Amino acid sequence: MTICTYNDTYWNSTVLGASAELSPWLRDHGSLTLRIQQRCTHFSVRKLCNGLARIARDESALLGIAPQQLAWSREVFLYADDQPVVFAHSTCAARHLRGAWQAVRELGNKPLGAVLFSHPLISRRPLHYKALHAHHPLYRRAAGILTAPPDRLWARRSLFYLHDEPLLVTEIFLPEILHLKK
Repeated sequence: MTICTYNDTYWNSTVLGASAELSPWLRDHGSLTLRIQQRCTHFSVRKLCNGLARIARDESALLGIAPQQLAWSREVFLYADDQPVVFAHSTCAARHLRGAWQAVRELGNKPLGAVLFSHPLISRRPLHYKALHAHHPLYRRAAGILTAPPDRLWARRSLFYLHDEPLLVTEIFLPEILHLKK
């Protein structure tokens, strides 16, 4: 088992402690967008923010940018049949928006997965996992939409590369994901 450590933030290379129902969602290496679309009648993306922002120190370390430097950040909810099922947070160095990741700047309410899994030159690094609790900023943003948030929400993240330029995608799974068709 590999553990990634950046400023006391641990993301594991294995899913330890996740339920048997959620584990397949966490471990799947394909397009999460496509998997959700196949299990619902109506899929939509609702954008929360898209622009320059301060990101977490561990994210800065993964992206190779200074912690105080602004990065591009996009946050959306993925909806299946009008229920929020995933909160997605994506980030990259702002300078890469003029290069490799130019296409992600203007996605609006379109899914990022459509870009990531259709471009032949984009590669994905291994997935890493974490159970997020109420003190984590991503938990708070994801759980803000829930009427009765659970004690923890499972997240996964991975780096995508295009022309050696990284994009970090973090996906937080909301309880309704377990109610989608098998």
